[in-house]
Amino acid sequence: MSWFKRTKKGIQTPTEEKKDVPKGLWYKSPTGKIVDSEELEKNFYVSPEDGYHVRIGSNEYFELLFDNNKYKELDKNLTSKDPLKFEDKKKYPDRLKDAQSKTGLKDAVRTAVGKSMGENLVVACMDFSFIGGSMGSVVGEKIARAADYSLEKKIPLMIISKSGGARMMEAVLSLMQLAKTSAKLAQLADAGIPYISLCTDPTTGGTTASFAMLGDINISEPGALIGFAGPRVVRDTTGQELPDGFQTAEFLKEHGFLDFITHRRDLKEKVNQYLDLVLNRPMREKTA
Repeated sequence: MSWFKRTKKGIQTPTEEKKDVPKGLWYKSPTGKIVDSEELEKNFYVSPEDGYHVRIGSNEYFELLFDNNKYKELDKNLTSKDPLKFEDKKKYPDRLKDAQSKTGLKDAVRTAVGKSMGENLVVACMDFSFIGGSMGSVVGEKIARAADYSLEKKIPLMIISKSGGARMMEAVLSLMQLAKTSAKLAQLADAGIPYISLCTDPTTGGTTASFAMLGDINISEPGALIGFAGPRVVRDTTGQELPDGFQTAEFLKEHGFLDFITHRRDLKEKVNQYLDLVLNRPMREKTA
């Protein structure tokens, strides 16, 4: 069985071949709007006509959040092992090497610390282009270490989720990361250190079932798909007909699962406004 590939409907492109940032001179949004790629980049990869938020990766989020794009990457050389000797159409180590070669990433999350509007912030950002942003042992370990760093330095933590869920090639080892990351976030809560969760498109599976919904404040980008299982699975499990768009950010906000939805251009300011409030920090001059 190939990784997220269907022959007739739905997802047809292998996840490792999907790009977080559009390439070429023009970009066509799902609503049919045509945008010049340079204009799209200047607008934070948001289509100006319809507000569609194009998927971006950790490089773009770090540039958006950290002042002058200056930051220190944490644990950047951690890579996954293959304790289960997993093999489908490819051996797991070969799949990892292919994903690393295509994306330039070591795994599906990067963690960094830097200044955001003049104040220290730790950010863990997932990359969907790396095996669908799937959560394996390295993802859990890097998030746990980022939480430890926040705890030690007393710096707020922000996690940007973009994931298809648990990594099937690591089976139960992947599922263990749900409890591991949740326990680390509980330690931050006990220490009174703020944790902000940003859900982007898509935030699904074990990610949603753990750290993505455990923020002191849970926020999202417009139109993001957020849920645990697909609509058919939820419908078959509950025996209920589901309302349209029940897994969109807007629906979840309306029903109390999200605190607010923010346009990408306002993300940095909104995050720091919240941190100023909960940490009782004075108003500051806005930096780059």
